Amino acid sequence: MISIVLADDHHIVRHGLKALLEAEADFNVVGEASDGIEAVNLAQNLQPNVLVTDLMMGGMSGIEVTYQVVKRSPKTAVVILSMYGNEAYVHEALRAGAWAYVLKDSPSEELVRAVREAMQGHRYLSPPLSEKAIEAYMEKTAEATSLDPYETLTIREREVLHLVSQGYTCAEIAEKLFISPRTVEVHRANMMRKLDLRNQTQLLRYALQRGIIPPENKYDMSGKNMPEETTG
Repeated sequence: MISIVLADDHHIVRHGLKALLEAEADFNVVGEASDGIEAVNLAQNLQPNVLVTDLMMGGMSGIEVTYQVVKRSPKTAVVILSMYGNEAYVHEALRAGAWAYVLKDSPSEELVRAVREAMQGHRYLSPPLSEKAIEAYMEKTAEATSLDPYETLTIREREVLHLVSQGYTCAEIAEKLFISPRTVEVHRANMMRKLDLRNQTQLLRYALQRGIIPPENKYDMSGKNMPEETTG
């Protein structure tokens, strides 16, 4: 039996995905998460065979979820669902450790195939994504990847980066992460320094380039406004 955790911030989407996957006799959905932080915790606690996660969620993107799940639950294969088919997003997902990248407008059987391929340690990309083109892109940026400042961030600094870029205040981040607002400020300052970001505008531009927030929306899914620009 293949155990699966689903992560998507829309209940109706999770319900549909669960029905689709459990139609397979050997698939068992053992947990559901409504945001990225919950997805990481569930994967760590349940150690499923596969995590199927949306690319864009509140709290933490699917790419960051992948980074953390690979470290905390290394036997869990990550399958990313996304509405974005551009190479930059696919590259970030693969670099984070995802085994499969499935476009949301793909036929339903592609998700089933992606889960099975990921379970076997095979990479799967939805057509019309070209694996050859993606691999060439990854080789071209291999040297830059090894020097990527993002890799120097701690897990907590990454969490703060994702939440700040979605418009959450220090107080709200502190509540979500169960730490003090002062600690959030320290992590934010360290994160900005490591990434050489001087203000909120640069942070948001960086978040867009990394696929942390979607390109057409600089507001989070709850409708929060972007934080006011600050220095530091």
